[in-house]
Parts: sequence; C-alpha cells; structure tokens
Amino acid sequence: MEFWIKAAQLLLSLSILVVLHEFGHYIPARLFKTRVEKFYLFFNYKFSLFKKKIGDTEWGIGWIPLGGYVKISGMIDESMDKEQMKQPPKPWEFRSKPAWQRLIIMTGGVIVNLILGMFIYICILFAWGQDKVNVDQLDQGMAVHPYMERYGVVSGDNVLAVDGERVYRPDEVTKRIMVRGGRNLKVKHQDGSVETIKLPEYVDYNIFKKTGGAGMFEMRATNGSISHVAVAEGFRNQKFDAGLAIKKIDGKALNKINILDPKFRKKGHKVTFSNGEENTTVSLNSKEFKLLLWGAPAFSAGILPGDKIVSMAGNEIQYFDELQYNCHKARKKYTDVTVQRGDSLIQLRTRVSSSSTVGVGLDDQKIVDFDAKYHENFSFGASIGAGITMGYWTLHDYAAQMKYIFTEKGASSLGGFGAIGNLFAPTWDWQIFWERTALISIILAFMNILPIPALDGGHVVFLLYEMITGREAPEKVLEVAQYIGIVIILGLVLYANGNDIFRYFFN
Repeated sequence: MEFWIKAAQLLLSLSILVVLHEFGHYIPARLFKTRVEKFYLFFNYKFSLFKKKIGDTEWGIGWIPLGGYVKISGMIDESMDKEQMKQPPKPWEFRSKPAWQRLIIMTGGVIVNLILGMFIYICILFAWGQDKVNVDQLDQGMAVHPYMERYGVVSGDNVLAVDGERVYRPDEVTKRIMVRGGRNLKVKHQDGSVETIKLPEYVDYNIFKKTGGAGMFEMRATNGSISHVAVAEGFRNQKFDAGLAIKKIDGKALNKINILDPKFRKKGHKVTFSNGEENTTVSLNSKEFKLLLWGAPAFSAGILPGDKIVSMAGNEIQYFDELQYNCHKARKKYTDVTVQRGDSLIQLRTRVSSSSTVGVGLDDQKIVDFDAKYHENFSFGASIGAGITMGYWTLHDYAAQMKYIFTEKGASSLGGFGAIGNLFAPTWDWQIFWERTALISIILAFMNILPIPALDGGHVVFLLYEMITGREAPEKVLEVAQYIGIVIILGLVLYANGNDIFRYFFN
C-alpha cells in the first residue's frame, strides 16, 4: 500500500508541475501569435489516452508518464518534424519570430517552475509555519556523526553558528558545510567551553566520500529497546536483502528458538522476512542460512526483539548516537555487547557490518531536549519573504550539490523515479506533499535550464548565439544537436532508473 500511496503522490505532483511548465511555454507563444500544434501531459508515442482539438491546438494525455511537451510550429524539437522545416517560414511559426520573443518562449517553463516553487513555499509557511530549534538550549548537545571526531566535534557538542551565522536546526549545519562552503564552526563543548573550529577546505568531499553526508548533525535521541532484528548486509543473487526484518524461523518466533545452537546454525531453514508492508517466507539451504547469519549480525549473536543494548565494548549506551558511535568504531570487527532482557543482563558478542550497523530497529526512542524546539508562524507578508528565501536556498543547494555527481559515490547514488517517489511520505500528508512538490519544481527548473540540446537550456544556448552573432545556427546543426541531446537525456534516465533497480535488488 505504501508503494501505491507514494506512486500516486509522485504522479499527481509531476502532473501539476509538467502542465504548469508547459503553460510557461504555451502562454508566451500565444501572446506572440505563435501557433502551438500540441499540448500534452505525458508522451503519446503511437497513441494517446485522450486528445481533443481546440482551435489550432491538440490537447491530450499520453501513456508514457515521463513528462510532457508542447509542439510549437516552425521549431526543431523532440518531434523532429523535418517536413515542416522544409517549407517556407510562415508568420505564425516560431522561426519567424524575433530572437528575443523566442527566448522568452523557451525560458517560460523554467521561470514558471521557479516562481511556482517559491509560491508553494510561501503558502506552506503561511499555512503550517516552520519548526526551529534554539540550539543554545540543547543541554545534551547534538548527535554528531563519528566521522566528525577527527575535526574536534563529537556528540554532546553544540554547533551554535557556521561562518558567523546562527544555526536554527542541527541538520542545517550539514547543509552549510556540504553545499554552502561553511568552514568555521562555533562549537559549545560539553564542559561549557566555546571554541571556533576551522574545517579544512575539502572537508565536504571527504565527508561525502566516507559517509554520503546524510545525518551528520541531528537532535539527540534516547537509546530504545529493539523492535526487530534485520539483515544489515545483502548479498547478490540471494533470497534476502539488506533492511528486511527477520520475523520467524520455521514458523516460530525468534524467542522460541536457540540461534546459538551449533546444530541449528548448520542446517537450512524456512525464514519469514518483513519489508514493513508484507511478510515473505523463503527456504534457505544451509549455505544460504550461513550467509544470513553473516549478513544479520545481531540475529546471529542471539540478540532478540525486546532486548535493549545497554553497553558495547564496555561503553554505556544511553543515547542512540552512542550506539552508532560504537558501531562505527567496531566496523567489520567483533565486539562485546551487553543486552538487557527483562530483569537480566546478558553478555553477547556480535560482528558489526561494513555499513557500521548490527542490524536492529529500535522502539521507544525519544528526542531529548525537546523543549528546545519551537514553532514559528508567519503572517502572509512575512511568509512572502521567507518563502522566496527558502526557494532561493533550495535552488542554490541543489545546484551546489551537483559537484558530488562527478565522484564515484555520487554517480552510483544518482536516482530516478524510484528515488523521487521515496521523497514522499508513505501516508498521505499534504504538508509533505507540497514541500516535495516545491522541491521538485525547483529541481525541474534547474535541470531544464542546463545547456543540453533537447532541453530548454539547449535551445537558449543557440538563441543566445544568434542574438550575439546576428546569425542563426544552421538548421542541420540544430537537428544533430537535438539527436545528441535526446541520446544524452535517455542515457541519463536509463542510468538513474537503472541505479534504482540495482539498489532494489542488490542493495
């Protein structure tokens, strides 16, 4: 069900954005008396789900939900209508209009997406306001990724400002370091001392390479009891994947079996997994079950749902980030853990996976320093300025993070429709829906203005060339560029969605 809810939100969001983007081309085209032959939501290769001719324009819905288009007379576009271009220019055609009018027509979609994104942010702030944090009131400090220890920042510290600007949420520190060039952290340590820490120039690339950059600074949360044990590392061509919870063995609850029994571990078993939505039971032979024991360290060590990890490697675990820290230190190694089971303390030994986890999900976690959080409401006037600022920084941050695409980790993390769909909530939440729609609108604006032939930005490049030189680009050059652009775009779409598929099946 979660899949369909996310898919429905993605489809609705893209439909809104694509239609308004295409109106950004359609309206200036009509204002400049340029004929628009087709206006389509989605692509209609071979046939359409719906179409109706109104005036000179055919309005329709295609069956390939990968975007949409307007076909403007006298223009070399994705339709590659060469026959029309062989005829003498007509006064209503795109090619007959002055270059400045054609430029406005081509940038109209991008402008609409930018304005729409900012408008949605304005409405979100006016309707729902914004959550913020008084970071100087975080008595237990922030949860800081263990990687930052080398720079002198650890969990329990408070980052009060970055490059002299106050911080309003812990996750904001990550943004300012990773995509805004923040290098000077004003840090309040656990002993009350305040220090300015200067990070090295290429700290952003180092963090991304080692951790991916997510979750570097967060609110601290308490350690909780274990809700489930799960696969921490998946293996290619196996019957289980990372992230799956282990629910039963041979139809029995985990607390009804002795996973530490050597004879039990050497056999094959029927294992019931859960992905959060449904259960699946698969038969594993002895070799496959042995791989499962390796891939699910907590399960293999005898840790059960309901247990609570109270210490690791002799270190008390009070907060969730302390569990993460100790896992990070013991990565790819075995370490001693103490779990509380009812009124008893049990000593066990577990391996920590290559992803610095033992494969557990936690219950009963609570945010500490909850009183430091506050909600800011906006008048309509105040929401205008704040919404425009939010839109600007969304565009800036998205453009700035493109530098990571050209790294090995960045290229492999590129995602397609699956990744975009996962931006949405598993239950229908209008605030999250509009937040994600505003984000995608600004992303579409940025992506469309890239100077790639077949995108709006590619057309803009040739129009600017014409305006500067006074000469139109040869028609043959435009045709070849269009073909190249289509190949590039299709290649990127296939690669990004291929990454989604690869991650789904092989983690």
